[in-house]
Amino acid sequence: MPKLHRQECLCHLILIDSLTCGVCFRPFSSWLEACQGFDSCDQSMSSGLTADRQAGNIRGFMFPRDDSGPMMFRLFPLLLVASLYGCGAAVDGLATAVLPDGEQKPDASDTANPIADKDSGMTWEHAEFGRTSDGEKIEQYTLQNRNGIVVRLINYGATVVSVETKDRDGKSENIVLGHADVDHWLKNPCYFGCTVGRYGNRIGNAVFGLNGNIYNLPKNDGKNHLHGGTGGFHTRIWEAEATSDDSSVTVTFHRVSPDGEDGYPGNLDVTVQYTLNDDNELKIHYEATTDKPTVVNLTNHCYWNLTGNAAEKDVLGHELRLLCNHYLPVNDQLIPTGDTLAVAETPMNFTQGKLIGHDLPGVEGGYDHCFVIARSVDGLAPVARVYDPSTGRVLEISTTEPGIQFYSGNFLNGEKDCGGFGKHHGFCLETQHYPDSPNQPHFPSTELKPGEKYQSTTVHKFSVYN
Repeated sequence: MPKLHRQECLCHLILIDSLTCGVCFRPFSSWLEACQGFDSCDQSMSSGLTADRQAGNIRGFMFPRDDSGPMMFRLFPLLLVASLYGCGAAVDGLATAVLPDGEQKPDASDTANPIADKDSGMTWEHAEFGRTSDGEKIEQYTLQNRNGIVVRLINYGATVVSVETKDRDGKSENIVLGHADVDHWLKNPCYFGCTVGRYGNRIGNAVFGLNGNIYNLPKNDGKNHLHGGTGGFHTRIWEAEATSDDSSVTVTFHRVSPDGEDGYPGNLDVTVQYTLNDDNELKIHYEATTDKPTVVNLTNHCYWNLTGNAAEKDVLGHELRLLCNHYLPVNDQLIPTGDTLAVAETPMNFTQGKLIGHDLPGVEGGYDHCFVIARSVDGLAPVARVYDPSTGRVLEISTTEPGIQFYSGNFLNGEKDCGGFGKHHGFCLETQHYPDSPNQPHFPSTELKPGEKYQSTTVHKFSVYN
């Protein structure tokens, strides 16, 4: 049973930890606000949401609704009983009544850490992971919080090797794709878990112009340039340092990409920070400066599979919701055409949530598209929520970026170079600027000038619905 925070019981105000609206992700401060917020959100999206839930395409993250009147009036007797009995057992009954489909959301303190004692604080370990072909040491950092989340990182490619979270039964499993040995991590043609740059995603014809200069880049994706080229950031050893405090642990990766590396101008000083905290969030923060005008578009390339068993199970039964009303159509080489189209009434519509596999047959080649994040203000904003019904695991993503690339693992082929994982056994949600922006001036700019600082933040939050 989730633990409820009780305040001002005489006023019948009962607060629950992490109560949010399933439509707009807005946090509620009270049951009253939750009820009012639900009514307004439900009325604004009722037709599509109800249709999708009846079709089985989305699992309810909101309170149940019927036509018997406003929810506040229906909950009032339960609230009154709760106050009369000191907000004890009746409150527990209320929580059970209002959570969707009989599910109960656990408080973070209800989960135990299999590695560290709950009172030991944030911890990290450092060890050698292996060696490059030149004998250079690859270092591994293992981060863990009080709630049983374990993240392993290596300084080769500033890469996420594994993320272990618990399912609804308390079983901890790795939910990202990876390799079984060092040699395959050194090759990593599928870019598992790595930091990609200088430019994440594709640049058409492997060329761009900047301030009257033409820059030719390596062609590693047909005639196009992908993820920084064959010598991109994912192939480099980074400096690394770990620090921790009472509520978080951070690994900071740093390197200087020299002028002309993979054809890009300017000496680029880059920092990537991974921070795991006790709110079960993995935050990735990027910073970069340059001494010459250049282009920058950094992202992380984790493949997720919330079943914890990517070797045997695909992700087509995961439920995905994207707060994106538009997407970028692409040509046959996956380069944006320059248009921005509405997702409404297309297979690209994830605004109300649906199974990844629901409309996949209608997308030629599978999903590998950049979606435009719906935002009204700058800064960190929620963009994606993924739920695996088989395990109860939930992944929520917020970012400062304007776009997110959704990739459904179309090129995974079961070969060992790609970890032995089959087609659609992992998905990527890469927060970033748009592909081919240097060649499409009406897209948000990726240019970085001397004296400016590139900054980008993405937060992954992990939870479980029982």
